[in-house]
Amino acid sequence: MTAPTPEERVVRRARLRIGALVGLVIAALLGLAGAISYGVLLHSQEQQIDGELAWGITHGTIAGPPACSWIITFDGTSVDTGVAAPPDGFPLRDALVEVAATGVPQDTRIAQDGTIYHVRTARQGDEVVQAVFDARFQLADRRHLLVAFGVAAAAGALAAVVSGVVVGRRAVAPLADALQRQRRFVADASHELRTPIAQVHARAQLLVRRARAADDDVQARDLDRLVATTRRLGEIVDELLMSARLAATQDAVATRPDSTDVDVAALVVDAVSADSARAAERGVTVTALTDDDLPHVRGITSALRRVVAELLSNALTHTPPGGHVAVCASTSEQGRTVEVVVTDTGEGFDLADPEHLFDRFHRGPGDDERRFGLGLALLREVVTSHGGTIHAVGQPGEGATFTVRLPAAPTHRTGAGPVVPGGEAAQRAPARL
Repeated sequence: MTAPTPEERVVRRARLRIGALVGLVIAALLGLAGAISYGVLLHSQEQQIDGELAWGITHGTIAGPPACSWIITFDGTSVDTGVAAPPDGFPLRDALVEVAATGVPQDTRIAQDGTIYHVRTARQGDEVVQAVFDARFQLADRRHLLVAFGVAAAAGALAAVVSGVVVGRRAVAPLADALQRQRRFVADASHELRTPIAQVHARAQLLVRRARAADDDVQARDLDRLVATTRRLGEIVDELLMSARLAATQDAVATRPDSTDVDVAALVVDAVSADSARAAERGVTVTALTDDDLPHVRGITSALRRVVAELLSNALTHTPPGGHVAVCASTSEQGRTVEVVVTDTGEGFDLADPEHLFDRFHRGPGDDERRFGLGLALLREVVTSHGGTIHAVGQPGEGATFTVRLPAAPTHRTGAGPVVPGGEAAQRAPARL
């Protein structure tokens, strides 16, 4: 089964969000309608019961259903329950005596026998009248209404799911098509721009040589800037093309025909060796630390080389003179995972930045040296396409640590030893700093 492309994941998330939103709206409307209906029914029933009790107190009878209402009178000494005997627990003698003494009416609700009895005790002439109303039929109406709304809610939920899927598909279809067109455009444009940019870059280098041969230092400096600019432009185009190619394939990199077993330890040593001159120029010590018998990683060598080199270059950019950068390759999870950890003693980053470091074209505050480009966003795409993860940890002024985890291939190869550019003695150290 092929893995979904980033565009497919975006479309799927958008579809789910639209479906969930439609479902929530329908559920909210049903809930609101149910709450209003239940509130109206409850209010009307309370008014009905109140009217029945008031009529019973005044006229000595209640027009409610048979065996659901009782009128009890108290003349100060004896209690008359009428022809129909009231339920157990009635009359409420304490209420009769208290109302007879004070003349203040009392309303009471008593829940028993699976129903609720509404009781009103009030003075009527020389007697105290107690009206009892059994609300069992009103409670039954409420239960029936709740059941009806429960069925309606279930049907509404089903309708919400169906309508959400339909609406989500129709609403997101243009987005999916737009994303595919965007990816094709980026790939085509990047591919077409590579040749003219390379020609401009080569022409700029030729002009630099001519300016230096003519001892025109001012023009040479300006042309050097042009060469650097065209180089950065070429790197951006290469990054865009790689990003488009990674997004275009639905297959995991490990299953692609151009994937091989990659020696991550060798990539670490090569990256440190390649940047040794830059590190020495900046006064930064760089150390490569690898485990013995480090497993290989199934993937594309050039892409993984770019990950290690870019993380090291990023660390060197943000590490001041006298600092230290360590690139470590080790195994974890009983050899099932290969970790590449790049740690520096540089300026670090704000605690809120980890969420944005891997955004496209993100630049931190004061980051004047970082070149424009996809940078860490592209690295994340490369790592995730290899089935791995990448995350960053750091604090302002305390350096940063970038950790890449990749699934190990079944084959093994002896890892390279530590390399310390600048002539320092090589010493074995733990892979994780």
